[in-house]
Amino acid sequence: MALDLPQPHASPAPPEGSVSAPFKPLKIAILSYRCAPHVGGQGVYVEYLSTALSQLGHSVDVISGPPYCDTHESVTDIHLPSLDLYAQPHNGHYALRPKHLLSPTDTYEYVSHLTGKFSEPITFGQRAYRYLKKHGHQYDIILDNQCLASGTLKLQTDLKLPLVTMIHHPITEDLRLALEAEDDFWMRQLIRRWYSFHHMQVKVSRQLKHIISPSMSARNHIAEEFDLPTERITPIRLGVDKTYFHPNPDMPRKARQIVTTVSADSPLKGLKFLIEAVHQLSPDFPDLELVIVGKSLSEESEKLLSDYNLTDRTEFRSELSREEIADAFRTATLLVSPSLYEGFGLPPAEAMMCGTPVIVTDGGALPEVAGDAGLVVPKGNPDALAAAISDLLTDTGKRQSVAKACLERAQSVFDWSQIAREYDAYFRQVLATTC
Repeated sequence: MALDLPQPHASPAPPEGSVSAPFKPLKIAILSYRCAPHVGGQGVYVEYLSTALSQLGHSVDVISGPPYCDTHESVTDIHLPSLDLYAQPHNGHYALRPKHLLSPTDTYEYVSHLTGKFSEPITFGQRAYRYLKKHGHQYDIILDNQCLASGTLKLQTDLKLPLVTMIHHPITEDLRLALEAEDDFWMRQLIRRWYSFHHMQVKVSRQLKHIISPSMSARNHIAEEFDLPTERITPIRLGVDKTYFHPNPDMPRKARQIVTTVSADSPLKGLKFLIEAVHQLSPDFPDLELVIVGKSLSEESEKLLSDYNLTDRTEFRSELSREEIADAFRTATLLVSPSLYEGFGLPPAEAMMCGTPVIVTDGGALPEVAGDAGLVVPKGNPDALAAAISDLLTDTGKRQSVAKACLERAQSVFDWSQIAREYDAYFRQVLATTC
């Protein structure tokens, strides 16, 4: 439920039979500058984690900016409104009102937007600090979901609140890949301007005491990019909601259909390499279909599909519910994740939980997700992608074997109830060292 006047709520009694007698519920605040699941994996992470911690018996508040979360009824949503400029029909250029000039934070957000800088982490950090300066003492622990802002750092340094920060992956990787994919000089300057908040994130991360990452790969990459000791970063994997993602034998699979997901069609996601692989396979598999689940396609991807005459055999699906995404995984022949880098890679894990065979690249943590179950190919290599896809399409026995291994791995590794216990243990370890 969302509160019009945000106030932390009281700790609930532990669910009967769900926790042992010595269990002491914690009051947990989760901070996220953007929170709706449709904005990407970080929003899904907040929803899943808050639900799992609540079901473990904790009292959980999600404190976020727009677009807001759609959390479980056991979790309280606390909204910290911003100007929400990217949601405006005119892209926010005419959103400023005289009252906003009374707020340095609102004014900064507006001016930054006009000049091409992404300022949401910075401004949300300032708003979160103001809110928690008043209410922070009511929480046992605060988890920042990769805001990494000066304001959230002050929770630790000024307010002396127990702060844990989740870093999914270093934003410097997004910047690097975006620059490598762009030749135009002026566009490269705009990219640098957009990602300029990364300087703040690097500086803040070096002062944090307690950091979580979703994988060993992400931990090592964060430590390298941000110049941090690895021992300061604790990897705790993500999980999958088995309520939605599970096999359904009543839903037949397509004979020749690839599904992939792109939360944002950026160079990081490597979609162009999958399109090139499908193009290579077209002569041998004239009935091969590609389903792209995401928000929108870039001009580059649309041009590639047109140039390769793949538009008619490609279906783009957007605004899907979680049930519809699960159905897309359950009916596809296989899922391919062609990303150049992922701090974790939730879609392959969700597809595996549906019993779908997966092919991933060696970009970031994707091999950790696939384990020994899925197929792993070199990133940025359409030839390797095409070979792996052809292998599974032509060898029914191997495809079924990979699907079985993927399901068994997902069921044993990506269980949110167990992962919530790992978070609980980590939080208590942090509290023991700060009390």
